[in-house]
Amino acid sequence: MTANLDKIMKPKSIAVVGASTKEHTIGSDIMKRLQEYKFKGQIYPINPKGGIIEGLQAYTSVLEVPGDIDLAIIVVNAKFVLDTIDQCHQKGIKGLCIITAGFKETGAEGAAAEKALLAKVQEYGMRCVGPNCLGVVNTLPEISMDGCFAESLPERGHIGFVSQSGALGGGILNILKDLNLGFAQFISIGNQADVNAETALEYWENEPDVEQILLYMESIQNPANFRKLASRISKKKPILALKAGRSAAGASAASSHTGSLAGADKAANALLNQSGVIREYSLKNLFSTAKVFANCPIPKGDRVAIITNSGGPGIMATDAVCEYGMQIAKISDATKDKLRSFLPSAASVKNPIDMIASAPIEHYKQTLETVIADENVDMIICIYLPFLGLKDIDVAKALMEIKAKNPQKPVIGVFMTKSEFFTALSDMDVNIPFFMYAEEAAEGLHRLNQQRLWIERPEGKIPSYSVDKSKAAEIIAQSLREGREQLTTRESIDVLDAYGIRVCKSGFATTEDQAVSIADSIGYPVVMKMTSKTTSHKTDVGGVRVNIQSAEQLRSEYQDLISKLEAKGLLDGLEGVIIQEMVKGNREMVCGVATDPQYGHMMMFGLGGVFIEVMKDVTFRIAPLTDVDAKEMIKSVKAYKLLEGARGTTPAQMDQIEETILRLSQLVSDFSFITELDINPLLISEKTGEGIAVDGRIKVKMEDAKKFFECHCGEGCECGEICTCNK
Repeated sequence: MTANLDKIMKPKSIAVVGASTKEHTIGSDIMKRLQEYKFKGQIYPINPKGGIIEGLQAYTSVLEVPGDIDLAIIVVNAKFVLDTIDQCHQKGIKGLCIITAGFKETGAEGAAAEKALLAKVQEYGMRCVGPNCLGVVNTLPEISMDGCFAESLPERGHIGFVSQSGALGGGILNILKDLNLGFAQFISIGNQADVNAETALEYWENEPDVEQILLYMESIQNPANFRKLASRISKKKPILALKAGRSAAGASAASSHTGSLAGADKAANALLNQSGVIREYSLKNLFSTAKVFANCPIPKGDRVAIITNSGGPGIMATDAVCEYGMQIAKISDATKDKLRSFLPSAASVKNPIDMIASAPIEHYKQTLETVIADENVDMIICIYLPFLGLKDIDVAKALMEIKAKNPQKPVIGVFMTKSEFFTALSDMDVNIPFFMYAEEAAEGLHRLNQQRLWIERPEGKIPSYSVDKSKAAEIIAQSLREGREQLTTRESIDVLDAYGIRVCKSGFATTEDQAVSIADSIGYPVVMKMTSKTTSHKTDVGGVRVNIQSAEQLRSEYQDLISKLEAKGLLDGLEGVIIQEMVKGNREMVCGVATDPQYGHMMMFGLGGVFIEVMKDVTFRIAPLTDVDAKEMIKSVKAYKLLEGARGTTPAQMDQIEETILRLSQLVSDFSFITELDINPLLISEKTGEGIAVDGRIKVKMEDAKKFFECHCGEGCECGEICTCNK
């Protein structure tokens, strides 16, 4: 189906339905842009009055046009759009770009019209951009199509850009020259009734003219499909995304699912991270990074050399490089010797290489040539400050001349000079990205390195473990039969145990004597936890008693618990107590699952215990997880140093913790109706380094869970214990 986008993006003929002679109308502007940009195919103005529009014969309908039409750009009133689509179908037109607004963005009536529009598009085998969009652009010289109504003509380049906002896309087209960037193709998806960001990604995957992809998104329609496509395509070419709606207020403007706002951006961030998409948080950063990818190859490593004519900026650049986790390259002795042969004795040939303020253009050229040739260097920052009458634009030209002869390594210029310099660059064909500050350059190199690491990252596998799925199902079904969406602590731990997750040795008791008997068999010290069908947060009511050293202490704690619950009127919900082994360890982690209505299950890992809400040292990924995802989750939290064995503690069993996370991922994949799951704490044993689930909490969505367990065998029910039909 993506091949059909050729009719939209590479048309040989275009009909502008709603073309107009009236100045400053969309129908007029579209015609002018197509002609001004010198579209290589045929243009057919369509207007009920006929006549001549922009020097071309106008037709009253697409059906009157004598030749074939690949693309119809529709700008008529919304009430005429559906009839226009019918006429386009009769004419055999397969590509539509519907500029017209007045559809789902206006409310229920508009949404119904858009649904009917999409039904026609699908029935007729068409592809459609829009409605409610700015249009489409293809700057390839043999196409030269500016099919949108932005004020400025597009700048030629090799970026594919998708914008969910038409106005924003138009604004960007207007400033491309100032940004020193150009587009290969531009698609304003608008309401994305048919063509969306995923369609564009797939279309551009093997499009040689598109070397990097930029996305402005307010929503991701199909997260699973986006992940599948982006994960594959981002290995071939960089994908940069500005995902709006990060704040509660911003997200509210972009989505009506107010219940999920708090976690929606975490879910989007996890999805983009797992898909290899480089997320930017401002338009400035989006286009700064795009400028770097447009002018730099992917480096072979993360070793950075810094060339400067001033010590201070060189030191600041060094700090920035290190803060982004890259290395300051160790300049080889041979390179140092060569540098000494032409630089003054006051210069420093260590990295950062300080040529001193008197450095002439020739020193810039020779130093850059010498450093590019060093095998210990992967990337270069070249810093210029105006001294002794040295002209910035002359230095820039000299650097670009060297870069043209040595394209194999990224070079970024930092020119702390007047704004006129950057204005002058906009009229030049540059091959080096230039920035005002060293920190911007370091961030650009960081993005290049991020792409390198993603390309080198193994794909990962989603493992399948041997588990007791039927036992877990039975436990959950029993909770449903009792009308409970919240599993008790005992039930939650038993489900985790059924999925092979290491839990504390434990037993369940309903009497004081049973509790003592279980504790005697486990061995002291033990922990006693109440498990209740009505109270999920045990610590709030004193329901957790730790470090119980003897049978006598256990009896005393048990009696005190019963007394307190009775005083608070909570005794009726008490199911019993769990007696657990007392695992010794000060490192408390958390594993969990939250559910976003759009993105699905979000897996969480991080620092747990009482610190989870305060420190918020947690990370998220979208399920299902690969083994690589799980490994990255553990390494990405600050508490990872604790797991490694800080201050002489026993190193955690990383493989076992990874497996715990992956088994949880399998659990929520098998039982998709689980909405919440917490293992808090996942205690790291001081003795073995194991991650042990000390406590568990599972909640399900009742309606979905009942459908999962629905009986399908009629009156003579043979589903056994799992069935919840109660026949």
